[in-house]
Amino acid sequence: MTVVIKHSTDKASMDRLLETLPKLNRFDAAKFCGVLALRVSPLSIQKVMRDEWK
Repeated sequence: MTVVIKHSTDKASMDRLLETLPKLNRFDAAKFCGVLALRVSPLSIQKVMRDEWK
């Protein structure tokens, strides 16, 4: 959906326009925070990835 906002539109009417838009389900990255279980330290993984092209 496209909403055209003119330069002369005030903030209150912009907020009303934005509230009429349908709410989308967004990806919640916070629920995956700390889930990755690593067997090796992140620093050693980074060193291997950087030295990969040598």
